Amino acid sequence: MVVISVLAFAGCAAVASQTSQSNPPATTTAPAASTSSQIEVSGNQQWVDTKLDLRRNETLKLSAAGTVTYADGRSYGPDGLPRGWKDLVHQYAVPDAGHGALIARLGADGSSQPFLVGSSKQYVAPVGGRLFLGVNQSQSDAQGAKGSFQVTIEILESGSTEAAAAVAGGPAETPIPAVSADILVKIPRRVSDPKGSPGDMVNVLVVGTEEQLTQAFAAAGWVQVDRSVQDTLLAGFLATMAKKDYLTMPMSTLYLFDRPQDFGFAHAEPVRVVMSRNHLRAWKSPYAVEDRPLWCIAATHDIGFERDQRNNGVTHKIDPAIDGEREYVNSTLSVTGLVSERTHVTPPDPLTEAKTATGGEFHSDGRILVLVLANTNSPTK
Repeated sequence: MVVISVLAFAGCAAVASQTSQSNPPATTTAPAASTSSQIEVSGNQQWVDTKLDLRRNETLKLSAAGTVTYADGRSYGPDGLPRGWKDLVHQYAVPDAGHGALIARLGADGSSQPFLVGSSKQYVAPVGGRLFLGVNQSQSDAQGAKGSFQVTIEILESGSTEAAAAVAGGPAETPIPAVSADILVKIPRRVSDPKGSPGDMVNVLVVGTEEQLTQAFAAAGWVQVDRSVQDTLLAGFLATMAKKDYLTMPMSTLYLFDRPQDFGFAHAEPVRVVMSRNHLRAWKSPYAVEDRPLWCIAATHDIGFERDQRNNGVTHKIDPAIDGEREYVNSTLSVTGLVSERTHVTPPDPLTEAKTATGGEFHSDGRILVLVLANTNSPTK
């Protein structure tokens, strides 16, 4: 059994400030209520609902003890088992954590990036949400697992008192006047392949510096994709030696503003990365929003393979309902706490149906997601 004890105590009000593009006034934290609760969950469950709803900036200390044993006789504590060669093909939630380690996530769906807890961790909630605990293992591992971890959760500091701090999943949608119709009309609706054939839809715009962009995607669990086959071979070797997942398979080069993508990012289950992954390409546009670059993103979800109608070769097949990938980007980035504003806009000439450069069909409601990243005052780049 996994036993979770939640201990909270009265706290003093503390001043917390939210760094954002508009630099809003500081807010105070709320005193923690003197409550405690225990939840018992069998050790063969992958995720446990703590029934603890956190506010933004709420600070916790998690401490764990206990032992879990697999059907093959291997036993381990909250830090898990050392990773081995057979762990290269798996479906673990936290790729670089020990096999069977205690992990957690904020939110019930798959958009939140799980993180390692182990035997001890201090955690600050980046946004509001429900806390879940789990074990870094496959479903087959969980079915035969016996034993428990005993986890103590102490509330060290309550979250922000403002109403928005309790909203789960990131900031509420609000209009962003700085992303004007004049800018939207200048953004191409689609990217193209090296021969100029139109392809994927530009369905996400992000405001932020290069450093802020890469930091946000990294925090959300996206990885930068290799730029060449040579990079793939080297990174694959290093990932194997480190016994870590290899998610950075290269993606094809596409063009926007007459140049190839500046970045490629991917998010996938390691065992399915060859045929199925969430992925996107990002271009720095010639335009700025309130003195920070505006990035144009084409995001699609690979779900298998199909015939490339340009050359009868084999290519990835994308999910034709591409708005789902737009919202996957929305949810994964927003829960990091690094998004200060977000909205959806409909451009003057929305794209609702088209084909990729390889001939695959896709459809959309025509809207574009706009995310403004928290302004950490890094130099514009």
